[in-house]
Amino acid sequence: MSLKKLPALLLAAALLVGTAPALGQETAPGIAKYVFFFIGDGMSNPQTTAAQYYNGTMENRESEVPVSKGLSFTGFPVVGLQVTHDASSFAPDSAATATAMATGQKTTSGTVNLLPDEETPLKIITEYAREAGMKIGVVTSVSLDHATPAAQYARSSHRSNQYDIAVQGLTNGLLDFLGGGGFRQTDGRRGDKRNLFEIARENGWNLVNDNEGIRAIGASSGRTLAIVPDLAGGDAMQYEVDRLAIIEDGGDSLSLKEMTSAAIRALEGGENGFFLMAEGGKIDWAAHANDVFTMIHEVNALDEAVGAALDFSQKHPGETLIVVTGDHETGGLSLGYAATGYDIDLELLRRQTMSFEAFDRVVADLRAKEAGFDEVLKAITRNFGLTLDEERSLRLTDGELQKLEDAYAMNLLPSDERDYGEEEKINYGDYQPLSVTAVHILARKAGLNFSSYAHTGLTLPVYAWGAGAEYFSGLYDNTRIFHHFMDAMGLTPDD
Repeated sequence: MSLKKLPALLLAAALLVGTAPALGQETAPGIAKYVFFFIGDGMSNPQTTAAQYYNGTMENRESEVPVSKGLSFTGFPVVGLQVTHDASSFAPDSAATATAMATGQKTTSGTVNLLPDEETPLKIITEYAREAGMKIGVVTSVSLDHATPAAQYARSSHRSNQYDIAVQGLTNGLLDFLGGGGFRQTDGRRGDKRNLFEIARENGWNLVNDNEGIRAIGASSGRTLAIVPDLAGGDAMQYEVDRLAIIEDGGDSLSLKEMTSAAIRALEGGENGFFLMAEGGKIDWAAHANDVFTMIHEVNALDEAVGAALDFSQKHPGETLIVVTGDHETGGLSLGYAATGYDIDLELLRRQTMSFEAFDRVVADLRAKEAGFDEVLKAITRNFGLTLDEERSLRLTDGELQKLEDAYAMNLLPSDERDYGEEEKINYGDYQPLSVTAVHILARKAGLNFSSYAHTGLTLPVYAWGAGAEYFSGLYDNTRIFHHFMDAMGLTPDD
């Protein structure tokens, strides 16, 4: 549908329908005792807007005008805007941006909670909270030793030192709850170090690795390490779109909301409150792969986790602070594509059935049996709706069909024999050629497009609600996030 063709008043009315409901509690003065910090990795306005437009479209499929549906946090009464560059780049990475928000100091890309000299340690917001008697929790949909969660409990000259980062989290006595994905280097990079789970047990951690056990976590569980049993690629939780497919098929798979709820139950018994950081880390991963449908589901998964915090806040009005933001934008997503003009048809995205990662496995099976392209095209039609049927809005053009054929031909080659020129690098990035080509075509037909497989330098919205939320309004550098949290908790940074 073309927005250009709609009368201005009708369009304005349509965009108001389905926005987030007004929250019962506005910003509250006083000290924040229960602090929630939600980070959508790779999430900025393009990611949240795409989710709002898609959700509104799917709930109002018969509507003749565009309908947006607000996320829980887009209805927060305080909205700020943060600048994200680090000490080495205008397009920063998660280690540096998470460090800025956790310590109030800039550092270089790849560095965790150290100054750019990679030696001088920086004090972390969670350490201040711990000194104030608060319990500390970290939840993430990716691996527990990834850059963003690491910035809440560790210091490292480089984010790739994941074994050492994990050891710090398990031994420094800072965390009370650590949950979500697993560890990338359980026995060290070369498998020559002590097993992390042995270290965890020796340090008093209660390891919970089954769904029902995680759902049963409570205040009496003690220091808890909770890892989902059905780890996906990168030792992460399942992509939300794939998790929903597991549920639909009669299986069981934990959501980010359920893991966040487990953390809340484990932490809420503390006399002096808690500080909980929860990350939607796979928003970033999906955006890196330019998979907009999977990305939207990851934004929705984070939004549901925020809902768990809002539910908790009803028991502690005036004492709870909830802040939602990103660390950087990923993918350079635009809502609007040259070939579709003003038309954006997000309903087309619903034909996708799985994440790019899951489709990689489909492609691997096709390659293993040396399937012909006719069979490959049937798999693409089943999982993305892309077709040769002339009556369908997802009909492939000759050029798109050729791109898919070329991509499958590239997939048939061993990885070390794929000779990527400049065009192939633009088309495929570091991803499996057929999968990334399919998600590109689907997104563009829906009227969306990515400009990069990497991070960008966009500013990010900051949404805040509850005790101390007023500190987060305005335009500021990402280092101010640390200071705003400190002010909200009534804490003073060391000299």
